Amino acid sequence: MLSKRFAQTDRTRCVSCGACTKQCPRDAIRIHHGCYAVIDALRCVGCGKCAKICPADCITLHEREVQA
Repeated sequence: MLSKRFAQTDRTRCVSCGACTKQCPRDAIRIHHGCYAVIDALRCVGCGKCAKICPADCITLHEREVQA
């Protein structure tokens, strides 16, 4: 079962520092070719730890759409 929320990165603002990758309890974040963070929405549980630690403030949490 998927969580109610998931994190998403604004790739244009990400500085690829890696702080979020170290903070994620589910290992759902990786740095793509040293350019920006990519979050695996299926692994993400929406805890918000990555968003809180991000120095560029480029990670936001979103609600998942309910499947009928």
